Amino acid sequence: MNERHRTRVLLTGAAGEIGSALREQLRDHYDFILSDMRDIPDLRGDETFRQADLRDPEQVRRAMQGAQAVIHLGGIPDEHTYDMIRAVNMDGTQHVLAAAHELGVRRVAFASSIHTVGYYPRTEQVGPQMPVRPDTYYGVSKVFGEALGRMYFERYGLEFVAVRICSFQQVPRDARHLSTWLSPRDAAQLFRRSLDAEQVGFLTVAGISGNTRRWMTPEGWDVLGYVPQDDAERYATTLEHVHGDPASRSERFQGGIFTEADYLGRAQPSADQS
Repeated sequence: MNERHRTRVLLTGAAGEIGSALREQLRDHYDFILSDMRDIPDLRGDETFRQADLRDPEQVRRAMQGAQAVIHLGGIPDEHTYDMIRAVNMDGTQHVLAAAHELGVRRVAFASSIHTVGYYPRTEQVGPQMPVRPDTYYGVSKVFGEALGRMYFERYGLEFVAVRICSFQQVPRDARHLSTWLSPRDAAQLFRRSLDAEQVGFLTVAGISGNTRRWMTPEGWDVLGYVPQDDAERYATTLEHVHGDPASRSERFQGGIFTEADYLGRAQPSADQS
């Protein structure tokens, strides 16, 4: 009776950079079911690993067993061919939400992206109620995920928080990051609040730290109780001159390199591909 009840959370994409950071920082708050296509060798005694390919609904359903909430990070984190983005990011998110609904999960925190609104100019502050302007098939997949989450909330009551992650980095690396940086500790707080806040219904929020130069509005942070601790401005003197051609799309639009017409991401042929 003295043991504190902890929410059992399915973390998809657990082997990725953000997944690994959340797992480390939130391991004392949740009992994690870790899921990825890759193995995770360093499991703790209170962690469960269930390998799953998001393209396979039965594997996703097995991974979901016993979960009370989901942090859905899994998917291709870059541009790719339409077929790959559809199969992994779009169909995969449908498989996650379908399993969550079927198995009685109460809430999903979804890793959306700045690339849902990547074609907004950097001179404009963007809020969650503004029309989407995706910059890639990847961005379209995140728009799809947000829309699907809205439908699952309206139709079935599955609570859903879409976190539009901008630039998750240990530290900012260039001038763009002065506006888009999301620090690891702020990411952990934001996803924790996304799961633990009371009665959020459906919500879309900016996934950034408290950056002085941010391009996204803080709408919805108060609903979650998210109070960012970091600001990229502390790096401004060394980074504000680290940028590309001011006339390029990459420097004019919020989505950066993703907005260039020839950007292919992981669909780009390379010499080491067979």
